[in-house]
Amino acid sequence: MYSFLVVGAGLYGATVARELTDHGHSVLVIERRSHIAGNVFTYQLEGINVHQYGAHIFHTNNSAVWSYVQRFATFNRFTNSPVANYKGELYSLPFNMYTFNRIWGVVTPAEAAKKIEEQRKASGITEPKNLEEQAISLVGIDIYEKLIKGYTQKQWGRPCDQLPAFIIKRLPVRLTFDNNYFNALHQGIPVGGYTKMVEKMLVGIEVQLGVDYLADKGKWDKLAEKVIYTGPIDAYFDYCLGNLEYRSVRFETELLDMPNFQGNAAVNYTDAETPWTRIIEHKWFEFGKDEQGNDLPKTVISREYSSEWKPGDEPYYPVNDEKNSKLYKEYRRLADQEKNVVFGGRLGEYKYYDMDQVIAAALEKARELLEKGNSTP
Repeated sequence: MYSFLVVGAGLYGATVARELTDHGHSVLVIERRSHIAGNVFTYQLEGINVHQYGAHIFHTNNSAVWSYVQRFATFNRFTNSPVANYKGELYSLPFNMYTFNRIWGVVTPAEAAKKIEEQRKASGITEPKNLEEQAISLVGIDIYEKLIKGYTQKQWGRPCDQLPAFIIKRLPVRLTFDNNYFNALHQGIPVGGYTKMVEKMLVGIEVQLGVDYLADKGKWDKLAEKVIYTGPIDAYFDYCLGNLEYRSVRFETELLDMPNFQGNAAVNYTDAETPWTRIIEHKWFEFGKDEQGNDLPKTVISREYSSEWKPGDEPYYPVNDEKNSKLYKEYRRLADQEKNVVFGGRLGEYKYYDMDQVIAAALEKARELLEKGNSTP
């Protein structure tokens, strides 16, 4: 009945479905949840676009991806400038001269660099072997203890010396007063929310919601020549080799009868004692205004609690340590034997993807499928 069955209506599934449809193929998209857009799903509450599954800020240096997403949304000029709260002390993130001045009282970049180098040398770390050593070598022991250690252990549920060094390498450290977290040429939030953007991506494509593909895989496979699967790769194979590990996130969302709770979109709580990792105030992703530019009298906040994933939870962050990477490779070998199934996206590839990387990977996969003799239906 269809050329392609796409399992999952998140960014990867929507992008592939759009491209294949635009090249004349018949596509059916099915989605386990009751809504499209995957983890970038947003819904309106008192005029505020609430990010149900946590904050998502689109940022990219990929001009082709930026051009592509602008077909479906207008992006505002939101710049991600989170704040760190350590026991009531507030610090700038990413780590920059405001942070270094607040921690050490230094005023010039040379003073800050000297302080970091002194602490790095004092630690005796030459080749960082884990996250703790990598962090200390980047910013010194003082900042590590106040702004990294507690937050990271809450987020990953493991001591920092048991986490791989590469996790912290994405963290920007700047000897300037630049508060922009991302080193990206393009950045912003879709005006009207991500759900509106994904709706436009799926215009003219058949979508069925509330469908559990794995519960009746045989039935759905018969409907299409090829399946594009964006769910967890281990679930596809019924966990026959064991569970891949994830970190999950639980959200406590509140509507507050006040115009301003914390004055910023994101505040990270970096001490170990505060149970949540951060508080998101959703209205500040769109400058506290509705689409007509009116001030919003109420606000919505979400506290985020990180936890170990267990069956039934939403998987968020792959735990790409040595053990899980080895297990994924075994599942990947099984996946390569599935001739008519493509595994893609964050869960299908067990890989941490930023949104622009998801879209880039989906565009590349669509091109590959079209070039394999599928360019015409």
